[in-house]
Amino acid sequence: MSAAPAVLQIIEWDALDAAGRQAALARPVQSRRDDIVARVADIIATVRREGDDALRRFTEQFDRVRVESFAVTRAQFAAARRALQANQIAAIEQAIANVERFHTAQLGGPLMVETMPGVLCERIVRPIQAVGLYVPASQAPLPSAVIMLAVPARIAGCPRRVLCTGPRPDGQPDPAVLVAAELCGIDTVFCVGGAQAIAAMAYGTQTVPKVDKIFGPGSAWVTAAKQLVAADPAGAACDLPAGPSEVLVIADENARPAFVAADLLAQAEHDTQAQAVLVTSSRTLAQAVVEQVHAQMARLSRNAVLQESVRAARCIVVKDLDAAVDVSNEYAPEHLIVHTRDPRALLPRIQHAGSIFLGEWTPEPMGDYCSGTNHVLPTYGYARAYSGLSLDDFVKRITVQELTPDGLRALGPVAVTLAELEGLDAHARAVSCRLDALARPAKVSSGDGTR
Repeated sequence: MSAAPAVLQIIEWDALDAAGRQAALARPVQSRRDDIVARVADIIATVRREGDDALRRFTEQFDRVRVESFAVTRAQFAAARRALQANQIAAIEQAIANVERFHTAQLGGPLMVETMPGVLCERIVRPIQAVGLYVPASQAPLPSAVIMLAVPARIAGCPRRVLCTGPRPDGQPDPAVLVAAELCGIDTVFCVGGAQAIAAMAYGTQTVPKVDKIFGPGSAWVTAAKQLVAADPAGAACDLPAGPSEVLVIADENARPAFVAADLLAQAEHDTQAQAVLVTSSRTLAQAVVEQVHAQMARLSRNAVLQESVRAARCIVVKDLDAAVDVSNEYAPEHLIVHTRDPRALLPRIQHAGSIFLGEWTPEPMGDYCSGTNHVLPTYGYARAYSGLSLDDFVKRITVQELTPDGLRALGPVAVTLAELEGLDAHARAVSCRLDALARPAKVSSGDGTR
């Protein structure tokens, strides 16, 4: 018996108690989480132990293809160029230009402050030396993910930039991914995906070099792998927590139901675990959006995915837009779209969101692809504490301090007092021995080589 068609729920917020509201904003439960972590840990251990042999075996097991050589060749890059049409390449180039423009503006110079006479404090910026860029390929090719990762890595000046992406059913990497990589200055690409690719970049294999930090979205398996290797000092850091895609739309009675429905479905089609939420002050709009969602779903190619993800979608009706913003802040969405008469007026009250899209002419896919902002964003409520990917994620900020003798005379006693308060006498001694040396009169040379 086939499952019943998905029905988008309409929920009256004011009719819910605290537990009901919590349930209304709950994300889809990540199925088999403990099992996934255990299996990913086994994959990581196997890749560390067996290297490329493990990558081949896991690629054959999970991707159903046999890949003998993981490194993408110049011939494959050239073939990828030929496979794309001129307008497709031009679109990638335009997206790269916009993302580069926005991220170049994030460059910051060194910081230098004399906190008191003779005490100089600085902050200098250094690029991360080796970064691993992961581009998923299982659901759909994502050249946009290449752009969002490779452009800031290049601007930051990261010397080694390694990209991993899974194979297509024919065993080849997606040509659009390769073209985007080449246009972004990436020439080191490996055709391997999944948790095994994360393990390879974190620890290195005979073919894939080890990196210092791994970037990019992925499945629950990839996310688990990133978290596991980031927790291991011998592994690699990761960018930010990321899970299934999500969107929350705030709308009033002026919103167009067809636009709102299209925005909800644009995120819901990513994955069966994706979530789309409408919060509106108009029950009339909510009903019209429900009708539009079901009408539009019938015409979309990923209807099977949508039938699952729409089960976790909902329309929440609130009394006014202030309440809508409160609900949004509680949910802390990855993507927040504001369909109201004056969307910018709500901006000062929005506290938690990965990326915000203001007005009916700003559909979320513009940020996904080509407006210039980064589409690698915190999900699952992590927008309360994390930002989306930016140039800062590809650099390290190192502090420097330098004191003159007068600076140490003036500030040294403060350090000694604080060290003594903490019971750390070696800390105090490292300062006081220098203060003692400064307090002693300098010896005068006798002229015979002694002092």
